[in-house]
Amino acid sequence: MRFKILIFFLSVYCVICEEEASDQPKPQYVRKVPDGPHHFIETFEADIIGSKWIKSKAKKEDVEESLAKYEGEWAIESSLETVLEGDKGLVLKSKAKHHAISANLAKPFKFNENKPLIVQYEVKFQNALECGGAYVKLVEEKSNFKLEDFFDKTSFSIMFGPDKCGSETKYHFIVRFKNPVTQKIEEHHAKKSELLESIFSDGRTHLFTLILRPDNTFKMLIDRVEVNSGSLLNDMTPPINPPKEIVDPNDKKPESWDDREKIADPDAVKPEDWDENEPKTIPDPNASMPSGWLEDEPETISDPDAVMPEDWDESTDGEWEPPQIDNPRCKNAPGCGKWSPPSINNPKYKGKWRPPMIENPNYQGVWEPRKIANPEYFEDNNPFKSLLPVSSVGLELWSMTENIYFDNFLITDDEKVAEQFAVENWVAKNKLEMANAPSSDSVFEGLARRANENPWLWAVYVLVVLVPIVLIVVFCCGKSGSKTQKLDNKKTDAVTPDDEAVAEEQEKVEDEETEETAGDVGKDDLENVENNENKESTESSNKSPGRRKVRKD
Repeated sequence: MRFKILIFFLSVYCVICEEEASDQPKPQYVRKVPDGPHHFIETFEADIIGSKWIKSKAKKEDVEESLAKYEGEWAIESSLETVLEGDKGLVLKSKAKHHAISANLAKPFKFNENKPLIVQYEVKFQNALECGGAYVKLVEEKSNFKLEDFFDKTSFSIMFGPDKCGSETKYHFIVRFKNPVTQKIEEHHAKKSELLESIFSDGRTHLFTLILRPDNTFKMLIDRVEVNSGSLLNDMTPPINPPKEIVDPNDKKPESWDDREKIADPDAVKPEDWDENEPKTIPDPNASMPSGWLEDEPETISDPDAVMPEDWDESTDGEWEPPQIDNPRCKNAPGCGKWSPPSINNPKYKGKWRPPMIENPNYQGVWEPRKIANPEYFEDNNPFKSLLPVSSVGLELWSMTENIYFDNFLITDDEKVAEQFAVENWVAKNKLEMANAPSSDSVFEGLARRANENPWLWAVYVLVVLVPIVLIVVFCCGKSGSKTQKLDNKKTDAVTPDDEAVAEEQEKVEDEETEETAGDVGKDDLENVENNENKESTESSNKSPGRRKVRKD
């Protein structure tokens, strides 16, 4: 019965789940573009590969010819488990291939205009990422740059985004800064960010945001939550501003430089009784050979049961010798063969004599090369303004995992625009993905959650629970009580309704028999009948108090 109740309960839960899941069409995607300025926005409404987004035709340098080409495929399509009908993005389609694609900004971003830079985009690792990147490069503005020439050596101003290979995860923020003295461009990396491994494997859309402000501070966010922050002046490696002094590369330690802190005492003399020839250990003079030691028996003997193989050829294999086995006579003996006393430390051993160490009177300290003025030194207290201007955005990636989904790129100088774009697109999408994700709730937690969403379900739950309980009480508990009472009465002589009914019926039958025979018998016979009746009544009363009471009545 209980099993049937559980099955019914689970059936109700499954029906409710199926009803909610079925016949619910996916919401239709509606493009939402924020109000406000932006330098670049891309939501991939149409197949614009080849028109706006251009695949690279360049080749990587310093690699084999078979690996040099960017042969990885790109496509604009919906994600495999999209929650919005008609929502599309840019998908990296190939595994173990080099990919490169780029697009021009609507207008270049120039840092000297003293406005913040906000870079924001979505990534969905549809398959758990093994090794690969999903970062973007903001390409330096150059008059001669063509999108089809975009490759790994293309000069970029900023590189930003997630990366993973094996157990190592990174959240890149790299700026390339031009030294005003030497005109060389050097990469500077932000300190390491703490990343959750789940973003590469949970199959959900994640939002990556970089905010770089004119006060030289930066913030890195994932799903609108800050995971790293710092300053271009203090938190980049190597520092953007080089040191004032550097080590003189031409300076060498003088040969006469004495950097020995201690030296052997030149005045020390070896004691006359110091014997360097004494060994470190000697045989124990007090040891004696254990009783039963078999000196004449070898530890191993030739196996007497061994037989030379039939294919053994002594002319080529040499003289055959049987294999060696442990000497069975040594099994119960303390040892066999020549006995030697164990070694002990030699009390006379002193080792090689060495003079004691003393402070070096000529010690000059640890030598360090001199420092000179850094010929590449400069000081820029506002490096934000000096960052390289940006004209294009590109993805130059290699991945061992395919189907990496990119969507909703935004480059703007207004943080409110970025926030609005995130709320209207990523937040809405994230809520749907969370709602459609497999629930980790138990059956009962799921039932409670669904009842809270649909209060009428509480009435169904009450009926489902109470009806079986009432049936159990009526059909099981009631019968069990009656049966128990009957068993108890059988064990005693207590008066029961059944006993009284039987006694009355029996008395009525006896009275009828008496009337029928009264006319056929005489007075003596009637007295005998009454005497017999009284005798039976007495016997019956002795056997059953209940019946005695009935008789008396």
